[in-house]
Amino acid sequence: MHARAGRIFLISLLLALLMPVALVSGQEEPSEGESASPLEAAITALLAEASDDLQAFYAVRGQRPAWTDSRTVAAFAAALHTLDGDGLIPEDYRPDALVAGHRRAYENEADPEQQARFDLHASRVLLTALRHLQRGKLDPRGIDPDWEVPIAAPPLDLAAYSRAVDAQRFEQAFAAVRPAYAPYERLRTGLARYRNLERLGGWPSLPARDRALRPGEIDDDVVVLRERLSVIGELELVAVDGVNVAELELEAPDPRHYDERLEAAVRRFQRRHLLEADGIVGTRTRAALDVPVDERIDQIRLNLERARWLLHGLPDAFVLVDIAGYQISYFRPDGEIWRSRIVVGRPYRRTPSLRSEITHLTVNPTWTIPPTILREDVLPAVRQDLGYLWRERIQVLGPSGVPLDPWEVDWERPGNVMLRQAPGPQNALGQVAIRFPNDHMVYLHDTPAQGLFAREQRAFSSGCIRVQGVLEFAQLLFDDTDSGHDIQALIDSGQTRNVRLAKRVPVILHYWTVHAAEDGELAFRPDIYQRDEVLLEALDRPLEL
Repeated sequence: MHARAGRIFLISLLLALLMPVALVSGQEEPSEGESASPLEAAITALLAEASDDLQAFYAVRGQRPAWTDSRTVAAFAAALHTLDGDGLIPEDYRPDALVAGHRRAYENEADPEQQARFDLHASRVLLTALRHLQRGKLDPRGIDPDWEVPIAAPPLDLAAYSRAVDAQRFEQAFAAVRPAYAPYERLRTGLARYRNLERLGGWPSLPARDRALRPGEIDDDVVVLRERLSVIGELELVAVDGVNVAELELEAPDPRHYDERLEAAVRRFQRRHLLEADGIVGTRTRAALDVPVDERIDQIRLNLERARWLLHGLPDAFVLVDIAGYQISYFRPDGEIWRSRIVVGRPYRRTPSLRSEITHLTVNPTWTIPPTILREDVLPAVRQDLGYLWRERIQVLGPSGVPLDPWEVDWERPGNVMLRQAPGPQNALGQVAIRFPNDHMVYLHDTPAQGLFAREQRAFSSGCIRVQGVLEFAQLLFDDTDSGHDIQALIDSGQTRNVRLAKRVPVILHYWTVHAAEDGELAFRPDIYQRDEVLLEALDRPLEL
């Protein structure tokens, strides 16, 4: 009896130890392969036809629904309304429809499939908004015909955004995917400022007139000009002996007088808009002043989109070519920034947008004249005067590279001849060319036409980029990549030579028509390639979700 009782006790103890914890607690544990709820089962079924990113999002959630709580949906809808601060259109993401859709899905105990469809739709909207903030609403290759290399953005951290949904922290999730670079944030700040100006009524337009407004004149139009510049903060009040000018009533200037302080404000405005800073309000300055505030807002919005295309994964050291701003910036490894003026392609020979790496420099380069320039520029000059070839030190070569006698070439039908300019002071590439692989065969280079750098608007080249102070830039590249060369010694050798950098330096050519300066001021540039209108039209096109 005692032995039998002992066996019963041992069996009872083993059963207690093996009993599932869920049963001990009074809860049922789903068997293997069984969904935790009808809603999760419906979500799993619908995911079979869903996109890869949506499947991945629910995989990190273990197929759990994300949008059962109406408060979560309401918080998400509210966050979507804030996307106008990035120049996006909140209505694209139907925030109000999300709230209504949740109500329909969960009223009167709607079926799990309807709830699952809503859940996937809301998650799709979330992922779409995150992608748009991170890399842009539009594919640049469908907007800019000269866009060569798309910038690959890092993958979304789906686990982090799943946690953000559960915690209703949508604005933090949006902040995490925005380009984390100062120019983007400065553009957002500028957008908010100009929208506030719009709410306050914008600025006045100057009356039409057939002559320029010049410093020193007394004219009723000066009153409007003064108000126009005051609205945007261009005409700050100055102090005299610590007393505000506005408080010196007896010495207050005549508002109709185009005085020195107003002239200085006009010159600042002209510089920011890449106009000749002469203080004269002529046709072009007047046109820039009369651009309404809503158009400036749109210009900021579309440049925010361009920033989302570009500002991802930038290295510590890189070269940025600002095409519309006619400026090159070299962000050096030590944190310093070298900047200079550039000349870019004419509107009919546009400098392309691309991303590449500088691989080598050509010192004392020859210049093989490209087919377009040969056909449109050089051949007409040669046909008019054969001496053009000698004056420009251009050699005529056959298809195999054999030199030809220019007198024996039929210049009306020259065939496959090549024209190559010898190195030297007259060479179109100057003393050095900076090379990087690209399909457009463009590069950075020196130029004998140094006078063009004095112009405010500098679209004069055939697509390549002329750089002011390029020898200093070349030496910085040698020094920062430990290449061990002296650029002046290489030039003085007189030899045409390709010199490789010990380390490649990333280079980005991009088109910005609004520049956000370090002080927060926005500089609006002329749209020299007429790209803004096409981009704005696409950006405002309603989104299909």
